[in-house]
Amino acid sequence: MITAHAVELRIGARVLLSEATFRIGSGDRIGLVGRNGAGKTTLTKTLAGDTLPTGGQIVRTGDIGYLPQDPRTGDLEVLAMDRVLSARGLDRIVKQMRETEGEMASADPDTMVAALERYPKLETRFLAAGGYAAESEAHRITSNLGLDERVLGQPLGTLSGGQRRRIELARILFSGVETLLLDEPTNHLDADSILWLRDYLKSYNGGFIVISHDVELLRATVNKVFHLDANRGELDQYNLGWDSYMEQRETDERRRRRERANAEKKASTLLAQAEKMRAKATKATAAQNMMKRAERMLDGLEGERVSDRVAKLRFPTPAQCGRTPLTANGLSKAYGSQEVFAGVDLAIDRGSRVVILGLNGAGKTTLLRILAGVEEADTGAVVPGHGLKLGYYAQEHDTLDMHATVVENLRHAAPDLTDTQVRSVLGSFLFSGDDAEKPAHVLSGGEKTRLALATIVVSGANVLLLDEPTNNLDPASRAEILGALKTYEGAVVMVTHDDGAVDALEPERVLLLPDGDEDLWNESYAELVSLA
Repeated sequence: MITAHAVELRIGARVLLSEATFRIGSGDRIGLVGRNGAGKTTLTKTLAGDTLPTGGQIVRTGDIGYLPQDPRTGDLEVLAMDRVLSARGLDRIVKQMRETEGEMASADPDTMVAALERYPKLETRFLAAGGYAAESEAHRITSNLGLDERVLGQPLGTLSGGQRRRIELARILFSGVETLLLDEPTNHLDADSILWLRDYLKSYNGGFIVISHDVELLRATVNKVFHLDANRGELDQYNLGWDSYMEQRETDERRRRRERANAEKKASTLLAQAEKMRAKATKATAAQNMMKRAERMLDGLEGERVSDRVAKLRFPTPAQCGRTPLTANGLSKAYGSQEVFAGVDLAIDRGSRVVILGLNGAGKTTLLRILAGVEEADTGAVVPGHGLKLGYYAQEHDTLDMHATVVENLRHAAPDLTDTQVRSVLGSFLFSGDDAEKPAHVLSGGEKTRLALATIVVSGANVLLLDEPTNNLDPASRAEILGALKTYEGAVVMVTHDDGAVDALEPERVLLLPDGDEDLWNESYAELVSLA
C-alpha cells in the first residue's frame, strides 16, 4: 500500500504537482493519465522511492514492483532467466543446484560425496521458496511476454532494450508484490502479449498504478483514473472506470462552460449598472459594491479546461543525395551461438519507404542499429551512397546524451544553429524556460521522444531510420508525428507495431526478419504489423 499526503513535485520553478493526497490500496487499479511532460513518470518514480518529493509525505507498506520506461538495472552478465528468478531469490539457489549437480558427477570421490550431501539441503531451500511450481510460473509469464528460451538463456548485456524491458516486467509480475507501478508496460509487446497482460491486470489482487497510452488496456483494467493536469499542477481523482471517466470529464467541462457563461452574463450586467451609477456621488458606494460582487462571481468559478499544448513537428527538408543513398549487403548478426538474422540485403533509394516486420527478437532494432552505424554486423557491409545524411531515432533514446541538458543535446545535433534558433526549435517541441535546462536523464519517455525527434528535425537528414517512433506519446503528439511522416520527402526505414504509423508512411516495400526476405507492400502485411 502507498499513502501520499500533500505531496508536491517541482522541477526548477515549475510545479508539476501541488499538495496531492491519495492512497493506493489492495484492489485499486488506477490509470494515471495526462499529456507528455505533465509529470506522470516523475510521480511514479517518487512513489517508488527513486526520488524524493519537494513537499509532503509518502508512506509505503509492503513490497513495490516498479517498471520504469527505461530499465537499466541488473548485472549485465546475469542470464535473463536468472534475473526473473531473482525476484524471489530463486536464482542463487538454482545456480548452486546446477553447480552441485555438476560436482555430483565428479571423478573425485570427495567432491562427489560432498555434493551428494549438499544437494538435498539446496533442494529443500528451493522447495521452500516455491520450487518447481515457481519456476514453472516464471516460464509461463516469460512465455506470455514473448520471451523464448533462446532469449532467456542469454546474458542481459546481449539483449535489446525491448527484450530487457520485457525481462523486467516479467520479473516484477513474478515477484508477487502487493503494489505495482507500471510506466507504459505495453511498449515492446506484441498483440498476443498485450492481451495476456490485460487479463493479468484485470485479475490482479493487489493495487497498481499504470501509465499507458493504450486506451484498450485502460478500458479493460482500471477502476479509478488520476488525471495529472499539466496546466494547473493538480491531480484530479475519479473513482470511475475508463469509459465513465471520459464521460464525466466531458460532463464536467460542459458544466464549467455553462456556469462561466451564466456568471459572465450576470457580472457584465452588474458592471454595466455600476458604470452608470458611479458618476453620481450619492450612488458611488453602491456602484463600488456592485463591481466587487461581479469580481467575486468570476473569481469563484472553476477555470475552463485548457487545451494541452502539442509539439509542432515537421521532419527536415532532406539534403540532396544520389539515387541510392544507403545500401546493405549480406548482413548477419549473432549473439554467441544464437543467430539473429543472416543474408540481409537492402537498397534504400531516394524517397523510398520501407517497413521492417518480424516477431519480437527477430532483430529489427539490431538491423536499424547496424544501418545507423551504432552496431557492427558480423558479416556483410553497409555502404553509404552519395550525399547520405542519416537521421536515426532509437526507441531506447540511445542517440541522446543523458548527462547533457536538453539544450546541450540540440546544440550537439546542430552546432551551426544560433542560440536563438536552438531555443526556437526547443520551444516548438515544448521545451521552454527551465525545461530546456533539465538533464536528459530526468525526462519522461514522451519528453525524451520529443527531444530525440527535435535533433532529427534540425539534421537535414535524407534517410530516416525510425524505431517505434510513436511509443510513449499521447494521442495529440502521435498525430503530429503521423502528419509529419505523410509530408516528409526523404527515405524512411521504420520499425513499428503501430498500424496508424504504417498507414501514414504508405510503404512501398516490406523487409521480413529474420529471413531477410523483401517484398512489395500489400494489405496482407498490414495484418502483421500489430502482431510483429
